[in-house]
Amino acid sequence: MAQSPVAGTAMSGEMDKPLISRRLVDSDGSLAEVPKEALKVGILGSGDFARSLATRLVGSGFSVVVGSRNPKRTAALFPSLAQVTFQEEAVSSPEVIFVAMFREHYSSLCSLADQLAGKILVDVSNPTEKEHLQHRQSNAEYLASLFPACTVVKAFNVISAWALQAGPRDGNRQVLICSDQPEAKRTISEMARAMGFTPLDMGSLASAREVEAIPLRLLPSWKVPTLLALGLFVCFYTYNFIRDVLQPYIRKDENKFYKMPLSVVNTTLPCVAYVLLSLVYLPGVLAAALQLRRGTKYQRFPDWLDHWLQHRKQIGLLSFFFAMLHALYSFCLPLRRSHRYDLVNLAVKQVLANKSRLWVEEEVWRMEIYLSLGVLALGMLSLLAVTSLPSIANSLNWKEFSFVQSTLGFVALILSTMHTLTYGWTRAFEENHYKFYLPPTFTLTLLLPCVIILAKGLFLLPCLSRRLTKIRRGWEKDGAVKFMLPGDHTQGEKTSHV
Repeated sequence: MAQSPVAGTAMSGEMDKPLISRRLVDSDGSLAEVPKEALKVGILGSGDFARSLATRLVGSGFSVVVGSRNPKRTAALFPSLAQVTFQEEAVSSPEVIFVAMFREHYSSLCSLADQLAGKILVDVSNPTEKEHLQHRQSNAEYLASLFPACTVVKAFNVISAWALQAGPRDGNRQVLICSDQPEAKRTISEMARAMGFTPLDMGSLASAREVEAIPLRLLPSWKVPTLLALGLFVCFYTYNFIRDVLQPYIRKDENKFYKMPLSVVNTTLPCVAYVLLSLVYLPGVLAAALQLRRGTKYQRFPDWLDHWLQHRKQIGLLSFFFAMLHALYSFCLPLRRSHRYDLVNLAVKQVLANKSRLWVEEEVWRMEIYLSLGVLALGMLSLLAVTSLPSIANSLNWKEFSFVQSTLGFVALILSTMHTLTYGWTRAFEENHYKFYLPPTFTLTLLLPCVIILAKGLFLLPCLSRRLTKIRRGWEKDGAVKFMLPGDHTQGEKTSHV
């Protein structure tokens, strides 16, 4: 079995010093030889990933030998401390060999089967989406079937070539490792740590198919929230188009189609942001109601609610995105030429009507409060978005993170509700705002947030708040153990179902 990478300690786990130095990139061959105590590692392949891997290994203190079908042509692409030779020579001495080749080229290594016997083969390849669906065996399992005398380890396939060169700070730090041999996994894990990465044991080699599917996924946790946001945008945009563009055209023969690119979009954006923010806190209300009904926290939530709870971060960030777009679009409204025409027409009407001023105290106060509440709500959403970043969240303890995401998030929902109410003001009760008998859009968006705020208020009542707190501390309605709150003076009770 391969020895531990003693030379890996030459570079700290935090990768404080530069990865690629002039000495490594320069291939003049005049540099000193690698110390003999460095663990020798082989690489089969000369592509981009193989070059980045060789650079990383050399920078981490390993002795690297690269096997290529044409070493003279590819030698200049590798760091000078890496020995580039033919494949037969490259696999003779190293105990750990990285196979940086495509699946279809694995069979070309069969002639090296005797030399590879007993060695650790690290499969770093990734299939295409078509290949993943076509083959039932993972690339690593296929490699193991070709070389039964070798120990195959699946690793480094989720690390990009850029992350290998630029360092783990600029990419994912986790190296997913799976193999049927614990000793081989331990050896590769030590190498990953010496290279500045964090190894993660994914189990046996049967997990390789799942590991290989990870790079094929395109933002898997964002798919449902994005489709939800786009669906809401299309629905609200269509609704606003009917009210603000189609209704004046049909009823009054007024051409307002120019509003479609900016005005209608700006009316739609806050609706989507407001509803998405509500959907962040609705599953928490449903989960609390379910716990109160069951009288325990030890029963699993339904799958749909569990997935909803897991997508709250993405939904919240999309809410912030639409709210920020709404703020930017609102700044652009006075720049429109149509807005200038409206101001001129208003001034002409004022002169013709012989009115000296159009100051309406109520409308002035309404707009001042409306804009102020909107800025505060956007500021709260910005704080929620910033604290959701891993670098910021890791600097907060759980109480601080919960306060920002839960308490301040709910404050943002209340501010958004007040912002919407001051925008609507008395319009919900005026008949002329019901175009095609359709209510104003803001009245539709208020329904869900108001239900959530009302439910949150009910949960604050002592009779419900106390019971919910006891449940979340482990108390069960019909359970074996009942926990007491600090204020309880009654004796704790313990029963048995045996």
